[in-house]
Amino acid sequence: MPGCLLSSPGQRPAWFPQPLQAADRIVLLVIDGLGYEQLQRHAHLAPHVTAMVGGAITTIAPSTTASALTSLVTGSTPAEHGIVGYRMDMGDSIMNSLRWWSDTRDLRQIHPPATVQPIPPFAGMSIPVVSRAELEGTAFTEAHLRGSRPCGWRAASSIVAQCAQLIKAGEKFVYAYYDGIDKIAHERGFGPYYDAEITATDWLVGALLEALASGTTLAITADHGQVQVGNNVVHLSDDIKDLLHHQSGEGRFRWLHAKRGHQDDLVKAATDAYGDIAWIASREQIVEEAWLGPARGGQMSEQVKRRLGDVALVPFTDTTFDDPLDSGPFSLVCRHGSLTSDEMFIPFLAQTV
Repeated sequence: MPGCLLSSPGQRPAWFPQPLQAADRIVLLVIDGLGYEQLQRHAHLAPHVTAMVGGAITTIAPSTTASALTSLVTGSTPAEHGIVGYRMDMGDSIMNSLRWWSDTRDLRQIHPPATVQPIPPFAGMSIPVVSRAELEGTAFTEAHLRGSRPCGWRAASSIVAQCAQLIKAGEKFVYAYYDGIDKIAHERGFGPYYDAEITATDWLVGALLEALASGTTLAITADHGQVQVGNNVVHLSDDIKDLLHHQSGEGRFRWLHAKRGHQDDLVKAATDAYGDIAWIASREQIVEEAWLGPARGGQMSEQVKRRLGDVALVPFTDTTFDDPLDSGPFSLVCRHGSLTSDEMFIPFLAQTV
């Protein structure tokens, strides 16, 4: 997508929304967590967004922020860029890819972001990025946005002023990121808080359409959708734990790493135990079937392959797989990561003002 948006008008793919085909000034607003199916169900709360031209596209697997945002800005798949999930096995540690640490240890020196993820964003161009000010200088920002020009905001309303000023100053492409919907869905689930956030996000879109200079095209997309799992948490059985060395990934794309010599046993045990609630796949199946997308040269690198587990548990029901080491300050109500339509379908919409 970024390479296509940065290309000359008239050279963009036919599947791009019509307003983008001839656009020469573009603001791309990435709304974290806004799934297309959730947008359709809440259309009455988002009149500005739903009036835009376009439809649904498919995100990557796993449908998680670190992997999807990196794919969005590099135009590459997780199989290529190597950010294969929320928590990745780096050999010496399980690294949280958004925070770039393991437990309380910062891993930036041990695993340099530009080495872990080597593909330059935005086709190597220096693009203004309007995102939370506190994200500037973080390791994940270095991994997926290095070389860009940070234009940080501290209040969501500043996104409007910042984008409008950049376009007025002559920028042809602005990348903006807003994470309110994702935060509320995780913490509160669907309901009145989520509805209020959809309404607030629609205000943001409407304000952008009002503030941007005439002739500017506003495009909207997302990284993933959400499903509400609530208390539907699956704790691994003792039979599984007996074969297990450790876990990585996340609750809706959980990687199991087998004890030495027990890979096949773990695949069978997981299939027998959880095949009625989740897709169960071995590492070999994931690679051969390109679940994480195709790789250049047709082959996932050994370095990236080593970041995967032996068995993937990918729920198709509204459940999540527990890992006691994968926890935060509160229990997540909505989650993502799996391959269901609620998680995989995201909007790609545009309107020229």
